Amino acid sequence: MEENRLSNIFPKENDIPEKFLLKNLIEQNEYLIDGKICSWDGSHQDVFSPVCLNVDGELKQKLLGHYPLLTEKEALTALDSAVSAYDNGRGCWPTMSVTERIKCLENFIGCMKDVRDDVVNLLMWEIGKSYADSAKEFDRTIEYIGDTIPALKELDRTSAKFVIEQGVVGQIRRAPLGVVLCMGPYNYPLNETFTTLIPALIMGNTVIFKPPKLGVLLHRPLLKAFKDSFPKGVINTVYGEGQTVIAPLMASGKIDALAFIGSSKVANILQKQHPKPHRCRFVLGLEAKNASIVLSDADLDLVIKEHILGTLSYNGQRCTALKILFVHSEIIDSFLNKFTEAVDNLSIGMPWKDGVYLTPLPEANKISYLSELVEDAKEYGAKIVNKKGGLNSKTFFYPAILYPVNSKMRIYSEEQFGPVIPVISFKDTEQPIKYIIDSNYGQQVSIFGNDSDTIADLIDPLVNQVCRVNINSQCQRGPDTFPFTGRKDSAEGTLSVSDALKVFSIRSLVATKDIAHNKKIFDDIVKNRKSNFLSTDYIL
Repeated sequence: MEENRLSNIFPKENDIPEKFLLKNLIEQNEYLIDGKICSWDGSHQDVFSPVCLNVDGELKQKLLGHYPLLTEKEALTALDSAVSAYDNGRGCWPTMSVTERIKCLENFIGCMKDVRDDVVNLLMWEIGKSYADSAKEFDRTIEYIGDTIPALKELDRTSAKFVIEQGVVGQIRRAPLGVVLCMGPYNYPLNETFTTLIPALIMGNTVIFKPPKLGVLLHRPLLKAFKDSFPKGVINTVYGEGQTVIAPLMASGKIDALAFIGSSKVANILQKQHPKPHRCRFVLGLEAKNASIVLSDADLDLVIKEHILGTLSYNGQRCTALKILFVHSEIIDSFLNKFTEAVDNLSIGMPWKDGVYLTPLPEANKISYLSELVEDAKEYGAKIVNKKGGLNSKTFFYPAILYPVNSKMRIYSEEQFGPVIPVISFKDTEQPIKYIIDSNYGQQVSIFGNDSDTIADLIDPLVNQVCRVNINSQCQRGPDTFPFTGRKDSAEGTLSVSDALKVFSIRSLVATKDIAHNKKIFDDIVKNRKSNFLSTDYIL
């Protein structure tokens, strides 16, 4: 009965609200290189939505369109363009004043806002994210870009002075790294990508941008905005298979920084492809297996609310999701009763449905992978404790709560990145602490409880294992002004509005001995604005 209901969530074409209809295939043939939108007439990759349509009683994933499968030749042309625009630090972009770069970024924000509806709708169709969350992702990205501008102004203002130490006069500023390759994730294909791409750009680097495999078409409306807002060659786009277009870029040795958000396995491959890895800065956002620790005195109503958000926001497809739950044995029964009821009452449906919480999953073979995790856990003694857990149809998988979970199960250590929720009962807090210590990952943890002594005893060891300890709240990235990073295999480099500006730049200085002749040279350069670097101009 429930399985039939799951099949019935998929609509017929004429059931889709007019506002969200995609009436034509999106036949993307464009890519941006050297300030020109080029046309591609070679092979293409079809893009299917996780949304299935009921066609004469048969469920079929909706074909959205296609994008170019570029070759090594186009990838290397994009690289040549970025290298030429940087020109060993002599190009117009890396030598441009901060004020002028900010003007370019402000122009881009205006152009980006003009295509908001197109981007949001494609976000929803391509990755199955609810319309409300797709709109939130777009608006948060605009906000992030907006916050980057005052952060850069503040960074520049603190540098608009001379330092005199031990008879040496110097000015210390931040300079770009060179050519940056940006690759974002499918779960936040706009926001997460732009949290590296935008700071890389604004700090004076030139960029090659490859969209993730899922969430490609939504970047098409932004190509013209990039073209019209930045000098030629400053940003270039490549599409296609990673081995075809990314491997030759890394092997060239001309990539000065790699910003990659994805799996550590892929990151390791990319790092090894660079012939001079010590010349390449790696900014990596990788896996996480964030745990929650629910103490015996926790407020269960708050716990359930935060765990619904933490485990199942965007179907659990977030690196910051709560992916394993440790619940004190004194309250495990009450927790499971309340949590299973809350999960089984979540709204399911298509991304455009008002108030929808659970939507179809975009990754190919994800349903079979999640089912494998569930069956493996059952084989080693776990049970699905919620009535609807594990039910699936085509691209939809109903969240499965597994209990009791132990170390023999794959779900114990694998990052599921989806709606399978392992639960473990504990009596001594040493158990979850040891789990976190032994884990390959070290991003965040959530602690739920009310006794300050117990919480304090957990905080001190855990801050040395993970990079964010959340008290009575889910794990999360925001606010974007907070540092976002991880230990072990979870991250390399720190991202926040201000940290990202530093990650994609390096401290450089101009210095001279503090004698009259040298001071006169400095004075002439500064007063007559002969240098954008050696300057005391103060940006308001």
